[in-house]
Amino acid sequence: MIDFGKGDGLVPVIIQDAQTLEVLMLGYMNEAAWQKTQSEGKVTFYSRSKNRLWTKGEESGNFLHVESCHIDCDQDTILILARPEGPTCHTGSRSCFSTGYRHNFLFQLERIVAHRYNFPTDESYVNRLHHRGLNKIAQKVGEEAVETVIAALAQSEQEFIDETSDLFFHILVLLREKGISLETIAKNLEGRHQ
Repeated sequence: MIDFGKGDGLVPVIIQDAQTLEVLMLGYMNEAAWQKTQSEGKVTFYSRSKNRLWTKGEESGNFLHVESCHIDCDQDTILILARPEGPTCHTGSRSCFSTGYRHNFLFQLERIVAHRYNFPTDESYVNRLHHRGLNKIAQKVGEEAVETVIAALAQSEQEFIDETSDLFFHILVLLREKGISLETIAKNLEGRHQ
């Protein structure tokens, strides 16, 4: 039960990307906005400047699709994990908060790889890898692993960073080819260190 009475009928709502966990924005909801969000599966706020309900994306098409909702221990703040459809910020940025690099960019890159699988184009490197098949993708991961080791032992720091980045990218493609999510790997690693 959300306590809308504490903030004169409004509660703060934190929107977080369900996949990357990046904080996207902060808004406010009244009870009507909360009910609409629940029934439609798209985040609706109460706009204090417009003095009305406002569904994020109603003008831009950049909706926030609700994956899950969580209420804090005081029952006066909502955290929504959402799947953004385009940029969240009115400036065109992914997030309303500029924090430098995205701490969970690997999850975003996983989403990009999945998009390339689902909507292939001839110029897509991911598409070309996918059409070469599992054996070639696995071979490419092996090649990148060897290049990473060589760079670690005998090359500059930047070359090592570049080769490690190539290795991570190709592992993401291999995971997609095998139908295994990065989340599965993260949970497996987390389970080893509890």
